[in-house]
Amino acid sequence: VKMVVVLPRDFQFSLNHEREATIELITDATDPNIANTVVRYAQQIIQDFSEDHYPLQALPMSINIETKMLYNPQLIGAYMFVPGVIAMILMLICTMMTSVALVREKELGTMEVILVSPLKKIMFIVAKAVPYFFLSLMIVVMILSLSYFVMDVPIRGSLVSLLLESALFIFMCLSLGLLISSLTNSQQVAMLISLIGLMLPTIMLSGFMFPIENMPKILQVISHIVPARWFFIIIKSIMIKGMGITDLIKETSLLLAFTVILIAVSTAKFKERLL
Repeated sequence: VKMVVVLPRDFQFSLNHEREATIELITDATDPNIANTVVRYAQQIIQDFSEDHYPLQALPMSINIETKMLYNPQLIGAYMFVPGVIAMILMLICTMMTSVALVREKELGTMEVILVSPLKKIMFIVAKAVPYFFLSLMIVVMILSLSYFVMDVPIRGSLVSLLLESALFIFMCLSLGLLISSLTNSQQVAMLISLIGLMLPTIMLSGFMFPIENMPKILQVISHIVPARWFFIIIKSIMIKGMGITDLIKETSLLLAFTVILIAVSTAKFKERLL
């Protein structure tokens, strides 16, 4: 819901008899640009209504508009910027680091040594992913600290919920990196896929830079398979709106489904290429 239009119970009576009435516009201002646009559209519609229905009144009709910006009354751009940066950095850094680290073992020829050792493949994959998982969590903590103490971006929701959702998204990104590494044999190709192949969808189709509602239908459909879109909604809702995990079951379930599917596919491809 982008906006709620509140009409008083005596709106028509006040307009016809007192020549004055009030309409309240309550807007979701987590995205200041969309909030301003929606408010301007609503004001124009109300003005057109007044001119069309009461053009010949002796006394001018007055419809007063009261605007309330929820969650971000000052319309601060950082409230939109910080969640988007977290989603973009995690998607690119986690995926790229994981994919390059595994492909490097193939290029150096050490993968064959690992295969003939008693070490299980799943333990090898976990050992490669664990350092990047904790490094990514440190990145999240650093960005949140800077946004809270330097940019005055609030964290209205539970910090534990925020970190848990971030950990889930990091797992998903690491799984995507594993899939890329299983499909490539050189670090350059893995890096190009991680940077070019993921940067544009993350920026263009996550709702961070451009509203998804304004995109063509085909791009709106494609955006459903961009994990950063759902994580962006999650982190913005927890930080700015103060929502909890129970309020974000749909988005959390989708991220979990992405993670399970990517782990299954990457593990299957990894074994297929190495056996």
